[in-house]
Amino acid sequence: MSRESILLYRQLPPAQRERLLQEHEVIEVYGRDAAGREAFLAALPKVAGLIGSGLKIEPAMLDQAPHLKVISSVSVGVDHYPLAAMHERDIVLCHTPDVLTDSVADLVFGMVLATSRRLVEMAQLVRDGQWRRSLESDQYGWDVHGKTLGILGYGRIGQALARRAALGFGMPVIYHSRHPVGSGLPSSAKVSGGSLGDVLERSDFVVVMVPLTAQTRGMLGAEAFARMKPGAILINAARGPIVQESALLEALDSGHLRAAGLDVFDIEPLPLDSRLRDHPRILALPHMGSATHETRTAMADMAVSNLLSVLRGDPALATYPTA
Repeated sequence: MSRESILLYRQLPPAQRERLLQEHEVIEVYGRDAAGREAFLAALPKVAGLIGSGLKIEPAMLDQAPHLKVISSVSVGVDHYPLAAMHERDIVLCHTPDVLTDSVADLVFGMVLATSRRLVEMAQLVRDGQWRRSLESDQYGWDVHGKTLGILGYGRIGQALARRAALGFGMPVIYHSRHPVGSGLPSSAKVSGGSLGDVLERSDFVVVMVPLTAQTRGMLGAEAFARMKPGAILINAARGPIVQESALLEALDSGHLRAAGLDVFDIEPLPLDSRLRDHPRILALPHMGSATHETRTAMADMAVSNLLSVLRGDPALATYPTA
């Protein structure tokens, strides 16, 4: 097998970087500024593989990469990649499902708990030296156990979240999926499928876990929020553009929604002047769903294995259909 050139645009653990170097030449470009973009574009004509994440790949970039065979994304989502253009050029797209499922589900349920019990707000009360007496009723949170959890998108992470809610906290769960799917849980668990309207209207917590597509972009706006129960809480750990942020702010400001937990945003990192950053009813996190040492290492390992397998002419562990 001949050595190819690979463009690495996200830092990997040393062991995974070494695996690439053992078989191929590696060009490393990590900057996202103008100089980094220039270096990235300059490397494209030489490379047979790309590996990284967080950078939007445009069809015009593929035009500059005539030898490109595979893109290996260190992520499960593929909204940064031009699927049709890759299909036209027979470029394989790999991603990293499964290995991050439990870590993301853990974080999402943590956001459910944190928003309902007002954990961050109450921790700040202590930090600021404002805890001087027993809490008054206007500072109480709300129970999670027994409340209804709605899940939009019932893939691997949605099902893992349902297990935590139904089996761990006795929560009835209602989910909405594009395709028919079983609950994946014992019959004793109160888990059922329903329409989008069912989830919005019946849930105390609505969790967004759908992929970002042309159909889901902006799917949650003023109309959807108006259908949610007064005092409901929205959690988005999927992709920012699925939620219309201005409409969410209006729903929170009016008091119709009690709170929101957001791990993803239209613009990332979140601009300093964004109202989402310091809104009193929003728990804002830095897109950290998979950000544990164990999971990020597993994702890097899988992404490297995917890329090396394709360049060897072998099946990858996980490819995403581009057709």
